[in-house]
Amino acid sequence: MTTVTDITLREIERAVERVTNRRVQISSEMVISRDLEIDSLALMNVVMELEDAFDLSIPLDRLASVETAGDLSDVIKDLRSRG
Repeated sequence: MTTVTDITLREIERAVERVTNRRVQISSEMVISRDLEIDSLALMNVVMELEDAFDLSIPLDRLASVETAGDLSDVIKDLRSRG
């Protein structure tokens, strides 16, 4: 059985791949800026991809605490549960 977190991490992986034009393999512990080499502009593009994929809006203040792919997944999961 696939959990929401797994689905969310897979979608984060796809978004990073679309934005960076390179293959990546994401785990929840990966630090976005360091391990994925994502700068703030690329992160905003990733966030826009995720907003489209999940049909939600991710408030900028929620991104302030995001460091890892797992953090980003948790934010998305929380926003989706509030639906």
